[in-house]
Amino acid sequence: MTVKIILLVAFFAVMVAVGIMCRRRATDVNGFVLGGRTVGPWLTAFAYGTSYFSAVIFVGYAGQFGWRYGIASTWIGLGNAFIGSLLAWGILGRRTRIMTQHFSAATMPDFFGKRFESGALKVFASMIVFVFLVPYTASLYNGLSRLFGMAFNIDYVVCIIIMAVLTGVYVIAGGYMATAINDFIQGIIMLFGIVAVVLAVLKSQGGLQQALAGLAAVRDESVSAMPGAFNSFLGPDPFNLLCVVLLTSLGTWGLPQMVQKFYAIKSEAAIKKGTVISTVFAIVVAGGCYFLGGFGRLFNINVAAEGYDAIIPEMISYLPQALIAVVVILVLSASMSTLSSLVIASSSTLTIDFLKGNIIKNMSEKKQLLTMRAFIVVFIAISAVIAVIQYRNNVTFIAQLMGVSWGALAGAFLAPFLYSLYWKKVSKAACWVNFIFGAGIMVLNMFFRSSFPTVLQSPINCGTFAMLAGMVIVPIVSFISPKPDKARVEEAFSKYDTKVEVSQKRALTD
Repeated sequence: MTVKIILLVAFFAVMVAVGIMCRRRATDVNGFVLGGRTVGPWLTAFAYGTSYFSAVIFVGYAGQFGWRYGIASTWIGLGNAFIGSLLAWGILGRRTRIMTQHFSAATMPDFFGKRFESGALKVFASMIVFVFLVPYTASLYNGLSRLFGMAFNIDYVVCIIIMAVLTGVYVIAGGYMATAINDFIQGIIMLFGIVAVVLAVLKSQGGLQQALAGLAAVRDESVSAMPGAFNSFLGPDPFNLLCVVLLTSLGTWGLPQMVQKFYAIKSEAAIKKGTVISTVFAIVVAGGCYFLGGFGRLFNINVAAEGYDAIIPEMISYLPQALIAVVVILVLSASMSTLSSLVIASSSTLTIDFLKGNIIKNMSEKKQLLTMRAFIVVFIAISAVIAVIQYRNNVTFIAQLMGVSWGALAGAFLAPFLYSLYWKKVSKAACWVNFIFGAGIMVLNMFFRSSFPTVLQSPINCGTFAMLAGMVIVPIVSFISPKPDKARVEEAFSKYDTKVEVSQKRALTD
């Protein structure tokens, strides 16, 4: 216990110290929200990765989908690496950085508002961001509570307060730059921690080959009658596995807290380096998490009574106490980094996109900063209260909370944002239709789930459907609705390829 407490105190002290040191970089809106758009490849890549993978992944998704699909759940981690990281950086990185700088956009709703010259569109997008980031943030606390309860035997509410207060301190003090530096530190912990945990768990089962043999012997007729289903290449349910891969991988392309990382990166060379770093990080962390979760059925866990969220903590409980301390720091790092990204995304959206120019007409730079910091406190408090209520009433599992959030955000934003970066004819009407469809179908899924077709009753599958449907809705509506201002669009797209003149020595001719 002494080792655990010392590690925790040291961890928290470093996080707060970084926040205080970065105060000078957070004296204006650009510095507070985007770090002055001068963040290097390593910080940006780790900020992207640590925002991507949290307690929701390590405790919720890895446990639940490892139990459902066995070792095939590793495909989810690989999808996160190659679709959610490699392709996301390659397809979105450069164009997002250039286009958002051209429009001086600091948030995703701000981008939509300026790209389509619509204040109403910006306000509606900001409301979607705020409403659907709350359940995601609440889920972060729940995943962490399981491990804290197992390692320290402390009350869940105390765990929430500690995490919320300390995250709030360094985010409010140092803004995005403090978050990025802390994300880098937390990312290093996650990299080494997940490798150590995977090796330790496999060792506890007699090594990799023996663990795989044990998994092959597992039978669950309620899931699949196929022998060795949980040790197979695609698992017992390939279709639903594919839906999870798509939502958690392609879905990140439409998440404001993820895409906003590209707004802040320093240069094109930094984007190329960041692509490689982010992909390697995701292979190790996401691949390791889901690979670990695939062995959950080898442990004595009563899922029907305790829920999927108890799987990973139960697996970890057999490890040496020093390693348990590392795991707690690992998941705490993942959760705090994601929480910091979410609260910055939400507070900046409400301030810049909702209040400024709409509720408060003349909002000074100083007032914007003060308002954003106040909203960070409010957002953390709301999500913490929801987390307590959800936990005590056992409303839903972590993965379902995350599925609703990701489904709504990705369903609403992914297609309009992607098309807006590459296609000049995307219309304002197409954005409106897709926003309403993506967010609306997830709201209906929450309240009228039993009325949906069986395949869409799962928030994961419904979110995947909303996201893919948007790729069809946006071009169809754009073709039949008024086109955007051609001159404005041409000017924006011209920034992708700027013509330059170079000198040439006189060429000899025949």
